[in-house]
Amino acid sequence: MQVKQVKTGIRNVDDVLDNFIATGEAIERGEAVKKQAAGVYFTDFDAFRKALTQKRLELIHVIRLEKPTSLHHLARMVNRDIKNVSTDVKYLSQIGLIELRERNNCLFPTVDYERIKLDIAV
Repeated sequence: MQVKQVKTGIRNVDDVLDNFIATGEAIERGEAVKKQAAGVYFTDFDAFRKALTQKRLELIHVIRLEKPTSLHHLARMVNRDIKNVSTDVKYLSQIGLIELRERNNCLFPTVDYERIKLDIAV
């Protein structure tokens, strides 16, 4: 069985902008542009640590293994307040680490990968 991974990384703003400009210039010249690997990137390690707290990692793990049927169900599974779980799930969805789907007018979170891979340039 192939292990699905989501790539995360640390990229400073200057590097991201330089890459964006270089890509735009290559497109203007009509050159083929190499597709960048999809992933979730942060400006520094502190931003990464703030985004992936222990409680948020627990949510990702429980969502992947237990497949909750709603946010309320997830909150009960992790024994946390629904408001806090909802806030964390919304944030994780915004940065692309979980997906929110709807069934019977009820939102439920899904995770379709098994590993989060961190890439740090030195």
